[in-house]
Amino acid sequence: MLVIDACGVGALPDAGAYGDEGTNTLAHVAQAAGGLALPVLGSLGLGSILPLDGVPAASDPAIHGRLHALGPGKDSVTGHWEMMGVVLESPLPTYPHGFPADATARLVQAMGHEVIGNAPYNGIAAIEQLGSEHLRTGALILYTSQDSVLQLAAHVERLAPEDLYRACEAARRAMSGEHAVGRVIARPFTGPEGAFQRTTGRRDFALRPPGRSYLDVLQDAGVDVHGVGKIDDLFAGVGVTQAHPGASNAQALESVDELLARVEEGLVFVNLIETDQLYGHRKDVRGFVGALEEVDRRLGLLLGRLREDDLLVVTADHGVDPAHPGTDHTREYAPLLAASGEMIRRRLAGERAGGCRHDGPLADVGASVLGWLTGRDAKELPGRSFTGKPRDRS
Repeated sequence: MLVIDACGVGALPDAGAYGDEGTNTLAHVAQAAGGLALPVLGSLGLGSILPLDGVPAASDPAIHGRLHALGPGKDSVTGHWEMMGVVLESPLPTYPHGFPADATARLVQAMGHEVIGNAPYNGIAAIEQLGSEHLRTGALILYTSQDSVLQLAAHVERLAPEDLYRACEAARRAMSGEHAVGRVIARPFTGPEGAFQRTTGRRDFALRPPGRSYLDVLQDAGVDVHGVGKIDDLFAGVGVTQAHPGASNAQALESVDELLARVEEGLVFVNLIETDQLYGHRKDVRGFVGALEEVDRRLGLLLGRLREDDLLVVTADHGVDPAHPGTDHTREYAPLLAASGEMIRRRLAGERAGGCRHDGPLADVGASVLGWLTGRDAKELPGRSFTGKPRDRS
């Protein structure tokens, strides 16, 4: 299960309430790039989900469609939680004007570090504008965004990453009750003044999911869940059997290759972060396209390794439209592409794959994974299987 972070495919009906009306990340990236060259994703049906410059509709698509959120939010926590059947009744707190004095005082006391900033920032701008002051004073750079996040940045030579992580753990404990943000994010950076760069040492300290998820149900059924990249962080370790590295797309896909070589059964749940973290928030269309093309190439290799009873799912968690004002996430549909190893074999043999259109909530992913791996359903959780085996109820 590959989540290509931030690859939204059109504004949700309520996007206007988030200031995101008219957004469409992949369509606008394709337009800005003069078309996309994604032969593998295209053959699975990416161009059959929506009109996409350079990616024609597939003649024989796999399972394809658009998935929508049932609850509020437009970030990685809510997106990934909803895929696994955890739907929030009310939005997580956000801080468009920075954190209030009482929360900041609690934070400073818990961490034992002073803070500077305390405003919504683009992450790169935060360290560029405040990094020198941080080096002089030692105060941590505190910032947020439109999402429910509290981010803390520190130069690796002023505060070792391990100490920054400990400060973030203390911040996670302190930010509770009405200030229970979705994620506390550690952002170590390096480099001389005027040339600061974030490292790959980012760590996310998320809230525990407020209810049971399909990951819990899988584990109860004896199915191992392998979280690659920030999956383990996003679920606060709940429902994840083992975490594997994935600070970059290359590292995440290397973890996938290693797991496919040795794991006979289970769920490999992967976040591919670069389209969001490196390119989406920076409105770097060329970098975004390059990341997509590399995922497409690696996906072609992965398809050849699928056994007949394996299931591949490709989706996203939200958008980050480069044509939209600002640099924050956007409230969008997620694409759905899914194919079994048997479907791939049939296509290679010149037969029809037997794919179909499927539109529904993000939770359909969790329902489908559970049904595929266990033959069971979880009536207490939202979602219905798009594989037709065995769960098919609304």
